[in-house]
Amino acid sequence: MADIHIQREHRLGLAKARKVAWRWAETAEEKFGMACTVIEGRGGDVVEFTRAGCDGRLVVAADRFELTARLGLVLGAFSGRIESEIEKNLDDLLDDAAAATPAAKAKPKADKATPRKK
Repeated sequence: MADIHIQREHRLGLAKARKVAWRWAETAEEKFGMACTVIEGRGGDVVEFTRAGCDGRLVVAADRFELTARLGLVLGAFSGRIESEIEKNLDDLLDDAAAATPAAKAKPKADKATPRKK
């Protein structure tokens, strides 16, 4: 058996993090044949996922994602590749969400000093 643990911090806030988690779950279902269940909570959500030879959970918080998975004997042989694929997928979703977030408010420009008269 092999365990995977991935943690990513973000600045999306809970509402946008939830959207990222839903997209992640959809991808896991379509691409990897996972059965995903989302358990919504006040301070965050948990996406539980399972398929033959693998089960785990993605904890969604306002400032981070934490994914843990346990791979069975057969999939455990590919744990490095599987972990890399999960990291890439999650990082891509976070990058897309961050790019869609409006830029931070611009800092006010400093007042130009009035030239002194000599």
